[in-house]
Amino acid sequence: MASDTATATAEPDDPADDDRPRRPKRFGGSRLGGFILALNLLRLLILFVGALALNEWRRGLIEARQETLAAQAELLVQVLGDERLGVTRGEPTPELNYIEASRWLRDNFIPAGQRARLFDVDGIQVADSYEVTEAISGEPLPPARPAGSPPEVPDAREKASNTRKLAQARRALAEEVETALDGRSTATLRMSDSGDRVVSVSIPVRHVEQVLGVLTLEAGDVDETLAAQRLALMPFALVALFVSLLSSLLLHLFVARPVMRLSAAADAVRLQRARAISLPDLDHRKDEIGDLARSLETMTETLSDRMDAIERFAADVAHEIKNPLTSIRSALETLPLVRTEAQREKLTALLQQDVRRLDRLITDISNASRLDAELNRDRPRPIDLTVLLREIVDVYEAGIKPDGGVHVTFTAAAAEHAMIRGRDGPLGQVFRNLIDNARSFSPPGGVVRVSLSRDDIDPDRPMRVRVEDDGPGIPPENLETVFERFYTARPRGTAFGTNSGLGLSIVRQIVEAHGGRVWAENRRGPDGEIAGARFEVALPAAATARRP
Repeated sequence: MASDTATATAEPDDPADDDRPRRPKRFGGSRLGGFILALNLLRLLILFVGALALNEWRRGLIEARQETLAAQAELLVQVLGDERLGVTRGEPTPELNYIEASRWLRDNFIPAGQRARLFDVDGIQVADSYEVTEAISGEPLPPARPAGSPPEVPDAREKASNTRKLAQARRALAEEVETALDGRSTATLRMSDSGDRVVSVSIPVRHVEQVLGVLTLEAGDVDETLAAQRLALMPFALVALFVSLLSSLLLHLFVARPVMRLSAAADAVRLQRARAISLPDLDHRKDEIGDLARSLETMTETLSDRMDAIERFAADVAHEIKNPLTSIRSALETLPLVRTEAQREKLTALLQQDVRRLDRLITDISNASRLDAELNRDRPRPIDLTVLLREIVDVYEAGIKPDGGVHVTFTAAAAEHAMIRGRDGPLGQVFRNLIDNARSFSPPGGVVRVSLSRDDIDPDRPMRVRVEDDGPGIPPENLETVFERFYTARPRGTAFGTNSGLGLSIVRQIVEAHGGRVWAENRRGPDGEIAGARFEVALPAAATARRP
């Protein structure tokens, strides 16, 4: 027995690997994304750790400086409060001898980079070590102004800014001295009269419990310390810059350049009409670039296979169309030579038969060429196979001729609805093609039996549809060949030209697109002889089926 066939499509060697689309990886499972994130985090981590370390160092330096100044100030106030040195006189009312205190500071306290000032109980400065230090520092005087040159006069804005800063510095010093006059030692970081930041410690000078004045010690090397801190930050900044440059270089080598190579390979396929992209050194990468290379290679190979299939299909179509056209041309050339009316009617019937054959062939070719687009355009939805098959069978029974046509019956093994997910249009074409094929091989008055059952043996495809006929059956060597396109070999006694050879091939293509399977076998009678052909379709059931 022969049968219709469908358009052949290039099948992958391993459908489980090639047909399944690759899911985009989440960021947590991305090798390349993790690599980029690690480099960026490393760069930020270096700067963050360096900033934290230097901030702690800066704070520690200032605190250590304040503790040193506080210890020095405590020693000085103890000396200043000792009556035996003559700095303090206390009978009957204790008070500081400001002249002796100023002389003592001048003779005994002139450390480099530090300044000591003494204030009375009214907050008025009475002694300043800078007055002595600056006088004997030995630093050269500034160069004299050239003769005739105008004196440098600051503008009003600069003068106002300097005045404002001086007022703020003096206000901060007055607040510090006032706090110490209340009997509380204080340590601050403030601005000096010259605009520099200084570490300052103010401690009250006491005689027993009475506050006689305030001693303030200042260290003006804070700016130098901060400059050294910024200088110490440079190694961290340089390391972060190196890591940034290294990460940029690595991203260029491992991301940008491979993507450029893939782009160039894709352009080569387009411009040179190549059939596939092959980049072996990228195929073995385990990150997204490797996935992209493998996907592009698989895509181009699939397109190449599809192009080969289209070329073969076009060649087969041209061959199949040429046969009826050749027969029509021969009949037309013979028609003027016919002498009898019987011969003319015979040639006319042959022409009509060839025209019907050509029309059916073109219709099936058109359906086969639109099949891929229809399968991709329609979205699967729940379908009740029982309802679909019963409607198709009712249409055939309604159109049966009264003079003895082939009947089509339908039986369902279970009363429940058999739900699947699919496209009702293509699936309806599957069962109509199988029924048409069975009817074309059934004898007049025969019966085509369509049955639906649930198969517990194959859990992946439990829905089983059978289409059986009473025809001559299929030769055993052609049980798989019948699904090839343009296979139209038919046994003797059957009408020639009633099949295009695409029907069963379309059936297989649609069924496999729905995740199912179709095959052919012979039905045997009690005596073991072939009693007809049987086509079976196994389809997966809907996971969560609701009646449409």
